[in-house]
Amino acid sequence: MGQTGMNRPPTNQRWLWWGLGSFFALVIAFKLGASSNGFSGEGSGKKVGIVTIVGPIISAESTVKQLEKYRKRKDVSAIVVRIDSPGGLVAPTQEIYEKIKSVKEEKPVVSSMGTVAASGGYYIAVAGDTIMANKGTIVGSIGVIMNYPVMTELLDKVGIEFETVKSGKLKDVGSYSRKVTQADRQHLNDMVMDMYGQFVDAVSESRSMEKDDIISLADGRVYTGLQSKELGLIDLIGTFEDAIEVAGIMGHISGKPKTVHPQKKRPSLLDWLSGNLGQTVSSWFDALPAYRWRME
Repeated sequence: MGQTGMNRPPTNQRWLWWGLGSFFALVIAFKLGASSNGFSGEGSGKKVGIVTIVGPIISAESTVKQLEKYRKRKDVSAIVVRIDSPGGLVAPTQEIYEKIKSVKEEKPVVSSMGTVAASGGYYIAVAGDTIMANKGTIVGSIGVIMNYPVMTELLDKVGIEFETVKSGKLKDVGSYSRKVTQADRQHLNDMVMDMYGQFVDAVSESRSMEKDDIISLADGRVYTGLQSKELGLIDLIGTFEDAIEVAGIMGHISGKPKTVHPQKKRPSLLDWLSGNLGQTVSSWFDALPAYRWRME
C-alpha cells in the first residue's frame, strides 16, 4: 500500500484534472450536438432554411437531402431555394422539382432567382409556392436541347472506319462515326419533344396557365425578370433578402427571420473525385437531352 499511495497525485490535483476533463467533455459534446444535424443557424426559434442551386444541374442528391432535412426540422418553418443556374440534365432537374412539390405540402417554399434561372433552373423554380426574381434576372428558356458531332467526313479524310455490331438499327443513334439517318432524326426528335411536353405540363400546372399560353412563350427564348412578371412566369420582383422576408411571413415567423444554412465541410479526397466526375458529367450536356440554356 505504501508504494501505491506514494505514486498517487495529491487530492486537490486529482480534482483539478477531473474538473478539466469534465469541462472539455462538455465542450466537445456541445459542439457535436450543435453540428450533428449538418447545419449552421443564426440563433434560436423559428427559422428559414436556405437551399442553394448554383451552376449546371448534374445531380439531385445533395439538394434533395437538404430539402428533406429542412422538412424534418421543427425549427425550420419555411424554405428559400436560391437558384443561379442555366439548367441541366433532365432527370436530376425533375427529381428536385418533385421534391420541392412534396416538401411544400408541409412547409412553404419560396423560389429566389439570382443572375439566371433558365431552362432547368426555371423548371425547379416553378415548384415553389412563390417565385421571385430581380428585374434583370434571366428567366425562361423553356425547352430541351440536344446536339452531337458528326465526324464522318473527317474520319474519311484520316482514313478511319468503324465497324459496329448492334442489336437494332437505332442502337448506335447519335454516333459520330456514321451519317445521320432520317430514322435517327425522327427518334431523337420524338424523345426531345416528349421531354419538352413534360416541361410545358409542369409550368402549366404550377403557374395555373393554359398550355397554349405556355407554348407561345416556350420556344427557348429568355426574358428579364420584369418581362417574366408581366408574362406570369414569376410572382414578384425582389432580392434574396426579400425572398427570406416573404418566406418568414409565409412561415408565420414574427420579426426579421433568422436563417439556417447547410454547414460547409472541408473538402475531402472524395469531394475532389466527385468534382472531377462532375466536370466529366457536365460535358455530357452536348450528348444528352438537357433542360439547359445555351448562350453560344
